[in-house]
Amino acid sequence: MEEPPPEEPGEDAAAAAARVGAPAERISLHHFCASLREHRVHFHAMRLRDSLFLWVGAGPELSNLAVAMCTPRDSIPASTLLFGDASDSTSSSLAQRLASKTKKQIFVSYNIQNTDNSFILLVENRIKEEMAAFPDKF
Repeated sequence: MEEPPPEEPGEDAAAAAARVGAPAERISLHHFCASLREHRVHFHAMRLRDSLFLWVGAGPELSNLAVAMCTPRDSIPASTLLFGDASDSTSSSLAQRLASKTKKQIFVSYNIQNTDNSFILLVENRIKEEMAAFPDKF
């Protein structure tokens, strides 16, 4: 994708982008919450140009980060844990499933102590509901 030309004197970045028809905003932030099995879960999504960063947690913590993306060689997205406890694959698994659904590079940080499969499914379903309701945010 082409970058907008340099700004002219007295012109801001949004005006420069509009001048060439490029979208002025490339990053979109979206926040939502859910009560799942009596737990308050917070979600923060940051949509970038071709990727999505998704933070899921109950409190202000970033204990892990995983990334997943589709590849032309495999039907299952490739994923890796960038940092955190390697014995907990929750972030990587969630990133894989969301990458498969969106065909984007997905970064996930899952910061909830409850890693029960049925609870994780509730979290994933809540994310998918929000994706369906606000596709422009993801």
